[in-house]
Amino acid sequence: MDITFKKKMNDLQSEVALKSVDLKENVEDFKVEIEECAISDKFINISPRCVRCNLCAQECPVDAIADADAIKQAKILSNCVKCEICAQTCPVRCINVVETTADVNGEVKYHLNDIKVPHRLLRMKDISVDSDKCNSCGTCAKFCPTRAITVEEQETAEINKELCIGCGACAHVCDSQAINLERELGPVIERRKLLIDQDACVECLICEENCPTGAIKLDDGEIVLDKDKCISCEVCSTKCPVSALKLERLGHES
Repeated sequence: MDITFKKKMNDLQSEVALKSVDLKENVEDFKVEIEECAISDKFINISPRCVRCNLCAQECPVDAIADADAIKQAKILSNCVKCEICAQTCPVRCINVVETTADVNGEVKYHLNDIKVPHRLLRMKDISVDSDKCNSCGTCAKFCPTRAITVEEQETAEINKELCIGCGACAHVCDSQAINLERELGPVIERRKLLIDQDACVECLICEENCPTGAIKLDDGEIVLDKDKCISCEVCSTKCPVSALKLERLGHES
């Protein structure tokens, strides 16, 4: 997805005026002035195609995803640090990472760009159904993304191992815990690198205080990064007041 759309400046001014009218006593004299600017942001969302496997919530390093169940899909929470690990982990690519820009220069131009995130290894090693526990409810088959499960009336669920991808949706939604899954989940793929400008650092400690995984420290006036703990999120780079930290994307994935 790569979308650009425009809005007239008058329309934006009218929207701002409507939202601000309660702040002004004299509405007739209220004028909106919008200066030229450019704003960039990124958001991550989970589409309705969520299969309830809960892998994203399990792998989120900062607990920023609400668990899925048979009733509701997983949900990104407000404490998300945009590390993109969930998008790499989702077995059905239903998690979208979108970069946005808004340019105000005579008119308002919005641009949305869907970032293509690579998928880490996910492989089913073994899966089985306990016939003593299975109650033939069919919930597992409902959420299987490859239709690898069939459930006949009053019969134990059957899983086609040739079709199973090891996502674990069936095991997660099974109320009777009748499904046993053994799978292989590969490491997170390094897609971004944190660049550090030691000369620009002013030792304010903001990066150290805000790092969600404790990966960054200041030692004798120098920024020290623990690469094993760093999740390539956007916290330190966006909060650094002197741009001593910059997160660089290593490449583009198709």
